[in-house]
Amino acid sequence: MRILVTGGAGFIGSHLVDALLGRGHAVRVLDSLEPQVHGTAQRRPDTLSPAAELCVGDVRDRGAVRAALEGVEAVFHQAAAVGVAQSMYEIERYVSANALGAAVLLEELVERRARLRRVVVASSMSLYGEGAYRDADGIPAHPPLRPTAQLEARRWEPEDALGRPLRPAPTPESKPLAPTSIYAITKRDHEEMFLAIGAAYGIPTVALRYFNVYGTRQALSNPYTGVMAIFSARLLNGRAPVLFEDGLQTRDFVHVSDVVAANLLALERDAAVGGVFNVGTGRATSIAAVAESLGRELGAGVGPEVTGRFRAGDVRHCSADITAIARELGFEPRIRLEQGIRELLTWLRSQAAVDRIDEARKELESRGLAR
Repeated sequence: MRILVTGGAGFIGSHLVDALLGRGHAVRVLDSLEPQVHGTAQRRPDTLSPAAELCVGDVRDRGAVRAALEGVEAVFHQAAAVGVAQSMYEIERYVSANALGAAVLLEELVERRARLRRVVVASSMSLYGEGAYRDADGIPAHPPLRPTAQLEARRWEPEDALGRPLRPAPTPESKPLAPTSIYAITKRDHEEMFLAIGAAYGIPTVALRYFNVYGTRQALSNPYTGVMAIFSARLLNGRAPVLFEDGLQTRDFVHVSDVVAANLLALERDAAVGGVFNVGTGRATSIAAVAESLGRELGAGVGPEVTGRFRAGDVRHCSADITAIARELGFEPRIRLEQGIRELLTWLRSQAAVDRIDEARKELESRGLAR
């Protein structure tokens, strides 16, 4: 097939492009080469395969989208402004890039629906808000954001009505959505817009909810990227990774190659159509454990800085229940965290990174979003 990957010059997108080319597809990429991710040179990234056709343009530019869709039979929509914290003060940019960009792309897809064999949209675990929990009696619980007063008292774990800590559990796709940032809201909009239009016009559409993706090619100088890249940028500059709260909040870290595998299954398996699937490992790992592992393996000689501070909108625990994607699509994560970190570190040792974390933290503090 001829396939379009929006955002295909980026971290996940470029890995997906490689896999699609390896399967014999003709791949076109539409990417704006966002300076925060790619730098200001606006040149083709070295990590993008020369076998892929690159169209430089924004998904909000209807002309660029029309040109990129010429002759296309399948679309992977990876393009998005990414950054939970930054989205809370660059509100218009995030809503425009993500929600309006999705709308422009969808209108053009509707015009070409007769030849579209699959559309896969990148969604996010962030739209869950807090993950799933169980109370002291083992009953499922879906807590809201922790109140500010609780966080100021440094009681980090979500609590039930009696003040008892809740126990985190794997988060299924059926959990009620409760996005806590502008970024998360726009990703929910992405997902729902694509699925609604897909159902209405008969376009075979799939949504994949990525958990915390890591691996080579992450933008190390972008202070709003994934936490592994953020920690690595600090360590490569001889500085301590900064941990909010007590560092024991947990996430599900999934290797980029497993995310690519999930996308290929979404393209190839008819059972995927109309579905929403978590893409993770089903394993929860603390933020502190990740920071310590990176520092130890890099030989940085500096441990993480646990601040005891907190950020507005942060969730405590969220890991994936991958029962549905395993059952319906045959997905099985293959890269364990220890293996993935070793691969990442091999790559990191050849990279340079500009540490802009303090700058980003000051932005949050000046707006009262970090306390």
